[in-house]
Amino acid sequence: MSAPASTARPYTPGRPPAGGPTAAELLDFALRTAADPAAVASLPLDPEGRTWIRLDGPGGSEAWLIGWPPGTGTGWHDHAESRGAFATARGRLTEHSLAVRLPSEGWRSLELAPDVDRSRTLDAGTGRAFLEHHLHEVLNESPTEHAVSVHAYYPPLPLIRRYSRSGPVLHLEHVESPADWQ
Repeated sequence: MSAPASTARPYTPGRPPAGGPTAAELLDFALRTAADPAAVASLPLDPEGRTWIRLDGPGGSEAWLIGWPPGTGTGWHDHAESRGAFATARGRLTEHSLAVRLPSEGWRSLELAPDVDRSRTLDAGTGRAFLEHHLHEVLNESPTEHAVSVHAYYPPLPLIRRYSRSGPVLHLEHVESPADWQ
């Protein structure tokens, strides 16, 4: 359970989040919402680009319902100091991630060690939670089917760092603020 509003402390970038829902609670929210046919049906789908609507997440979290046309993905990114979770409501999503914690500042390019790549498939009704600085990309690899998913983050996303990858070399490309996606 999250702290009552009167005792919750505001989030300051660069400091660990105090209170708020845990990653497991965010996953529970994402799974329950993904199983709600009315919520999933409320999302307009576009055949060419991702669509999204903002949801009321638990305990002051940021939450989104996202539609994924066939063949779309996020590219490599992280959610900075936010922990999070996502669940597939319709279709199938693939997540590629790195089992490594990257430095949060002071670099533009890093060579990754062997064996840090992870991959998982999330069918409808399944999801996953993650902690701060989780680096991943999410893809709808289906050539014909839309996918829909629910995502939740706490604290609300202070930024998203975008990366490119060339073999074992990871490059920090740019940093987005909430004004870039809201």
